[in-house]
Amino acid sequence: MAATTYERLKLHTTPEKFYVEACDDGADDVLIIDRVSTEVTLSVKKDIPPSAVTRPIFGILGTIHLVAGNYLIVITKKKKIGEFFNHVIWKATDFDVLSYKKTMLHLTDIQLQDNKTFLAMINHVLSVDGFYFSTTYDLTHTLQRLSNTSPEFQEMSLLERADQRFVWNGHLLRELSAQPEVHRFALPVLHGFITMHSCSINGKYFDWILISRRSCFRAGVRYYVRGIDSEGHAANFVETEQIVHYNGSRASFVQTRGSIPLYWSQRPNLKYKPRPLINKVANHMDGFQRHFDSQVIIYGRQIIINLVNQKGSEKPLEQAFATMVSSLASGMIRYIAFDFHKECKNMRWDRLSILVDQVAEMQDELSYFLVDPAGKVLTNQEGVFRSNCMDCLDRTNVIQSLLARRSLQAQLQRLGVLHVGQKLEEQDEFEKIYKNAWADNANACAKQYAGTGALKTDFTRTGKRTQLGLIMDGWNSLIRYYKNNFSDGFRQDSIDLFLGNYSVDELDSHSPLSVPRDLKFLALPIIMVVAFSMCIICLLMAAKDCSVKDSCSTPTPH
Repeated sequence: MAATTYERLKLHTTPEKFYVEACDDGADDVLIIDRVSTEVTLSVKKDIPPSAVTRPIFGILGTIHLVAGNYLIVITKKKKIGEFFNHVIWKATDFDVLSYKKTMLHLTDIQLQDNKTFLAMINHVLSVDGFYFSTTYDLTHTLQRLSNTSPEFQEMSLLERADQRFVWNGHLLRELSAQPEVHRFALPVLHGFITMHSCSINGKYFDWILISRRSCFRAGVRYYVRGIDSEGHAANFVETEQIVHYNGSRASFVQTRGSIPLYWSQRPNLKYKPRPLINKVANHMDGFQRHFDSQVIIYGRQIIINLVNQKGSEKPLEQAFATMVSSLASGMIRYIAFDFHKECKNMRWDRLSILVDQVAEMQDELSYFLVDPAGKVLTNQEGVFRSNCMDCLDRTNVIQSLLARRSLQAQLQRLGVLHVGQKLEEQDEFEKIYKNAWADNANACAKQYAGTGALKTDFTRTGKRTQLGLIMDGWNSLIRYYKNNFSDGFRQDSIDLFLGNYSVDELDSHSPLSVPRDLKFLALPIIMVVAFSMCIICLLMAAKDCSVKDSCSTPTPH
């Protein structure tokens, strides 16, 4: 079976069945989903009844079971991101959630309300920007992983061969995945960020690509999901790959980020920054070792860059992380602590060069992946930088962008794009593209985990810290505070439902959504809105008073 899925589809709907027709050249396949029995079968175009209601769709995201029964989720709009080695990459921009049931008369009022809430949860996840797919290319694997595969792997369907860490609709596709004959209708979808740019330096044109793959294991939102689970999966784990394509040669540099791999939590409690709590009874070494065993198998050597504060509430986590690495005593793991906020206080962000210089020799040893136009592998990347701060967002993204630029400098020199002695930072046009792309990557990762754009993106975009950037960071921090305390519970529940961590049981007589909320959590948002409104009114009145005084004190011309 070729590693492709159907690109052009039509959905034909009747009261009894959904017919998904493959419209690619030469295709005669039709996927039939029985809306009553939920059975999935493969047929041919002549079986589509002429009475069916027809519309185009761009992919099947999968199916999910809610209180009312099964729902089919389809992609209804897409946007072209670019071409990746002659493979088109798309972003899914709109979806439709279609009920198998023709009516809701079989539900009680409470069930109806619960079903409406569960639908809102699914639609909330779908509304978060960053779902990407290709019908002909495996987006879930790095170039290096794809270069080291068997002929059997190449013949697998996209769903079978995908890295399951990054297939966000894996749970939704479980029914289709059980039937290999329908795999060409099963579209693996990535969540994260992808940007592609055609660039030119010294008159030499190359493609520059940035991909962030967000793990669906231990996925969630900022304060609700921290640390690791019993399988060693880290919260907010993201694999970021930077790719260069020039004259048939391909180079890539991979980095990872993920929560500090211990059992710890930081639940919202209305404080601006809740104190992180390390579990005192858990076997930290068990989960810690599972995490790094899998990381070493997948990526090779691990250079940990821990950017948390080395004083205050973050200090115990830094100390515990360092102790665990020391206790594990693995030659494949190196630990570096860099107190980002201390080193860069008073807007001295130039001091980040201290860290980049400190790890330069290690980065040269890790190298990068490079393959020539004939497909011969010239170098392999021997390991990754695993960076983290508390959220693995703002500080982490800044450091990753600096390390990626250093790798890109070496790659472009080796490929002959940069002359000997030329610096990437001096290429103004490319630098603008590079900095903005990494800032966009920061925003995407931050919105998916924390609910707002990233902090510190003024430095990523411009190379320096600005007063406006500080003001925007303050605004985003305020929005984060509100969301973390008042809406992230719903966001976390939505992700758990979408990924299959929670399953709906329509036979459950007690509604899982009827838990009463603490009064303070209901009252405080209202108080905050009133207080913010009063603050704005006071500022406007003060401005008006000043303007009146100014007009009164202005001398009358004679």
